[in-house]
Amino acid sequence: MIRPEDAQFHPPTSEDPLWAETNYFGLYAGQDTATPVNIGVYGLFREPLGVAGSTVSVNSKRVTTPWSADYWDAWEHLALPKPGNLLHYELANGLTVDCVEPNQIWDVAYTDPAAQLDLRFRFSALMEPYDINDPGQDPLAAGRDMDLTWGHAYAGHFDLTGRVEGEISLRGDRLPIDCVSTMDHSWGVRAERQTSRLSWLHAHFSPEFAVHALFDFTTGTGPDAPGPLQLTHGYVLDHGEVYGLKAGEGTTWRSGFYPERVELRVTDSRDETFELRGSALTTFPWQAWPGTVGHNSLHRWTCDGATGYGEIMDFIGLGELGAAYNKA
Repeated sequence: MIRPEDAQFHPPTSEDPLWAETNYFGLYAGQDTATPVNIGVYGLFREPLGVAGSTVSVNSKRVTTPWSADYWDAWEHLALPKPGNLLHYELANGLTVDCVEPNQIWDVAYTDPAAQLDLRFRFSALMEPYDINDPGQDPLAAGRDMDLTWGHAYAGHFDLTGRVEGEISLRGDRLPIDCVSTMDHSWGVRAERQTSRLSWLHAHFSPEFAVHALFDFTTGTGPDAPGPLQLTHGYVLDHGEVYGLKAGEGTTWRSGFYPERVELRVTDSRDETFELRGSALTTFPWQAWPGTVGHNSLHRWTCDGATGYGEIMDFIGLGELGAAYNKA
């Protein structure tokens, strides 16, 4: 179970200097337009080393290099403010985060005067945090394989769906933000080299209905072929109630490992089954840290006649990527 104090830094349970904690806020604006804007704000905190990494991306295009996006900024060695405080932090890259109510409300602001970017939003939870390691919440938590879904990096992890409201201004263009999306927070040993895959995805149809899921997948079919998905965790938010996923499968059709089309079938703890189909609106190569590439796409989703939106992050380590592209 996630408690209010889990919004804060956790004492490391390992002497590994690569112990880390993360906060990720993904959101989008103009989703009903021809050029929706996908926005990502990320912090990776390595308290034992006294440093933080942070990335901010704004993208409305189909790009395969980060500098081709509307905006991209990445730092790896920001000095971690002392004492460490995840409820309120200001980083030298221009990011300020205030957790107004632990695990429920965050106010986020980011400014880059040189790029004429100003981003401000409030994330308000629509549910309690979903603990992927608690069998009382997650039907697949018991006896889970630590080699899947980033293993020890997710020794502590929750996902949380909420309402995001704010505004972004980039090079004189202003756009209101009003969407439902999912943030997460994790803590554990996060290695520089990623050796497992993770498809982290969600589909938000309204404040009353959303699906969030984590899958494992294979790169064996190559960068431009369909591949199966294996459910590891997830939930359905249905009119204020959260139901863990107990089964799920799917297929992703990829281009250069970017998820272009996805079909999912998931079953929750009520034995309710949902079939979802997603198609990519954007592509972006998000490097949360140097050892991995998150093949990011904002998708338009359909489920039982409803239309929704949400991100897919297909993370693959650089070693595995190199092998996949150089397979004999």
